[in-house]
Amino acid sequence: MALSQPRKEAHRKVRKGKNEGNATRCNYVAFGEYGLMSLDNERVNGRQIEAARQAITRYVKRGGKIWIRIFPHTPVTKKPLDVKMGSGKGEPQYHVAKVKAGTVMFEIADVTDEQAKEALRLASHKLPVRCKIVKREEL
Repeated sequence: MALSQPRKEAHRKVRKGKNEGNATRCNYVAFGEYGLMSLDNERVNGRQIEAARQAITRYVKRGGKIWIRIFPHTPVTKKPLDVKMGSGKGEPQYHVAKVKAGTVMFEIADVTDEQAKEALRLASHKLPVRCKIVKREEL
């Protein structure tokens, strides 16, 4: 699977904006039995999402069902090295998903409880946010 990024964009460059507060959507386990919930507000890029997905898939040996609930929509720009201040904004380099505290990022089903917890634990190490594993009944 290739790196996640949008096929089309309304705007090539966007401003940073704020990423504060708790999630009001995507904040419960909707599809699977277990979910990986963020405890911080952070930007998660496409490479990190893909690494976490691979960690889950490899641990459950392509068994079970996995849902990825976040997608990197927001482009992040960067200016090249040794360029003076001014002369506009840099070119888009990669895309990020703005993740708020309480967002369920990954879900898993059709595996044992131990498998689900270990797979999500391995995935959490690939992400730049503190995470907790939540079960469907807990929320």
